[in-house]
Amino acid sequence: MSGPLVLLDSASLYFRSFFALPQSMTSPEGIPVNAVRGFAGMIAQILTDRAPSRLVACLDADWRPAFRVAAIPSYKAQRVADPAANAEEVPDTLTPQVPIIIDLLDALGIATAQSAGYEADDVIGTLAHQETGAGVEIVTGDRDLFQCVREQPTPVRVVYVGRGWAKAEVIGPRELAERYGLPEDGLAYADMSVLRGDPSDGLPGITGIGEKTAAKLITKFGSLAALVEAAAAGSKDVPLRVREAFVHDADYLAKAPLVVRVALDTPIEATGEPEVPHTIADLDRVRALQERWNLGSAVDRLVAALDPR
Repeated sequence: MSGPLVLLDSASLYFRSFFALPQSMTSPEGIPVNAVRGFAGMIAQILTDRAPSRLVACLDADWRPAFRVAAIPSYKAQRVADPAANAEEVPDTLTPQVPIIIDLLDALGIATAQSAGYEADDVIGTLAHQETGAGVEIVTGDRDLFQCVREQPTPVRVVYVGRGWAKAEVIGPRELAERYGLPEDGLAYADMSVLRGDPSDGLPGITGIGEKTAAKLITKFGSLAALVEAAAAGSKDVPLRVREAFVHDADYLAKAPLVVRVALDTPIEATGEPEVPHTIADLDRVRALQERWNLGSAVDRLVAALDPR
């Protein structure tokens, strides 16, 4: 097992595939399959370019976990389509494609993992935290997972595909430090994120503190905990406006770390083995899915990447 363990942020990848490819890619009945095709093609590219020894597609068992909502009720609130069901607002033509993706992964023999009551980010955080092998690569279009980057005890990198696979960036501690002016530690990114907030996730951040100020403060004090302690002690090294903002936003500041930081100890529910299969689990089923949904060359490339014979 010389290659890395690759963890796929599946929802991030199939959402991006859905918006990157035209909905004119359809099944014979006219059902869009652009997300399925894009997701399959990206896995083929990952297998070819990154040569993982193991690969796990990580899934959201709960896209808006109760423990995060209890801490900060605004968490992802703007994306709720059905409050009673806690259902996410997802394009109508994407929802039917997700079960096809799961079926295809199962037929190929590619492992999936999820955890009841947690997001895929937490599954990724847990699996990366537990890894003791050659290293971990997290493939995602979501910068939240930059917090998992580390050098020791096992190297963890993020392959960031926010601008597509052709412009993928490998983010390690050094790249993270250069990009944000932070210490070479993914935990510093999480601390910065608490301060600056994230409107797309319904996290307000600390009043008057943007990304640059947040990065400077975390770099100066080394951690959010040290910064908060210094502010509470009235340290002149913490600007007055920051100390005042901490008092004003004390409730958010106390609860946000639980929401922002990925869990590292979720109970993992896995299907299949993480080792990359070199024999397709059920090739007949794969071909049936390919024909049934008109998945075309994306599946051919994926099959070839798994079993080049």
